[in-house]
Amino acid sequence: MKTLIKKATIIDPQSAFHQQIVDVLIENGTIQNIASEIQAGSDTSLVERENLHLSCGWIDTSVSFGEPGFEQRETIENGCRVAALSGFSSVALQPNTNPVNDQQTSISWIKSKAHNTAVDLYPIGALTKSSNGQELAELYDMKNAGAIAFGDYQKDISDANLLKLALQYSQDFQGQIIAFSMDKNLKGNGVVNEGIPATRLGLKGNPSLAEEIQIARNLFLLEYTGGKLHIPTISSAGSVALIKQAKAKGLPVSCSVSVAHLVLTDEVLDAFDTRYKLMPPLRNEADRLALIAGILDGTIDVITSDHQPIDIEGKKLEFDLANYGSIGLESAFGALNLVLPLDKIIEKLTAGIKVFDMEPTSINVGQKANLTLFNPNIPWAFSENDILSKSKNAAFLGHPLKGKAYGIYNRNQLVIS
Repeated sequence: MKTLIKKATIIDPQSAFHQQIVDVLIENGTIQNIASEIQAGSDTSLVERENLHLSCGWIDTSVSFGEPGFEQRETIENGCRVAALSGFSSVALQPNTNPVNDQQTSISWIKSKAHNTAVDLYPIGALTKSSNGQELAELYDMKNAGAIAFGDYQKDISDANLLKLALQYSQDFQGQIIAFSMDKNLKGNGVVNEGIPATRLGLKGNPSLAEEIQIARNLFLLEYTGGKLHIPTISSAGSVALIKQAKAKGLPVSCSVSVAHLVLTDEVLDAFDTRYKLMPPLRNEADRLALIAGILDGTIDVITSDHQPIDIEGKKLEFDLANYGSIGLESAFGALNLVLPLDKIIEKLTAGIKVFDMEPTSINVGQKANLTLFNPNIPWAFSENDILSKSKNAAFLGHPLKGKAYGIYNRNQLVIS
């Protein structure tokens, strides 16, 4: 089976065709030819789209689907379809399922559920049993089953010794530890950023100090133990500064930021809309600009949608009682295109491959075709009709966006809108 992608602008610094408009011929999942003009044979499927751009496949390093246990929020099958049509050929799946994904058998089961999809699904195993922060889970066994890293989704490891042991133990098998950082005592009952909007609305504040003090502790532990540490979804200027200092010292640390925290601030909370109740909370404009600067100077390694479907029963509540989280796959690229240059967006949407030691790809003849197809310029407004997820808790609903993914080619499959 042959697929010919016509008149695509290549965005891949590792390709000899970077920034060129070319045709790309794919046969049996491998790039067979790249040229300014390739004639289609009778056995070739043509792909043509307006202002078509092509990059290596994007990866989202923090995605929740729900299955098993929360299928009403999202299933693995439909979640992979959502990812593909949003431009993501790979997703790292969080372990916040029911039961928690904390064993070798559950890692194997989740991988088998995505076996026939076009999306490469990489399970993240829970760091502790049932993500309860009490006892380390079966890290080595999960690694052998295909887990790419270990972390308790949006749960801080308050026991410093437990995180120390995890960092030491994981070095024996080159494991990657994910440490969500939020001191629960400093956070208290805070549900939004501590600041003027919180005071104005009468909502309890969660200070950036709660995040920063725990990041500082975790970096001290990393310096003491060695190992590999990833700090997900940082949200404040202080967090950027701490990680920048750690990297300057040569510590093996990486970090991510969510799309929402790069685009939105706590000023959107005025309507008490629970779609904006996120963890960590949306911070102020100074924090948002510091996060943008951290992307541009390389302090922040990857951008994630932090896609978290929540059913309507978990969101249609008073703000204090509603669940945290927003879906984000469908709107990720269009939102990022409002605040960052295209080359930096593509860099950060593909950097997870390096951070989590996955197989690198490039758009060159002879390489496996793992590609994202997109239009970076089309203006549009994100509406309910654009939501492909089963859950509808979208922070960017109603927001004007710029740029849209057409789909992906991966695992010898084309998924395109």
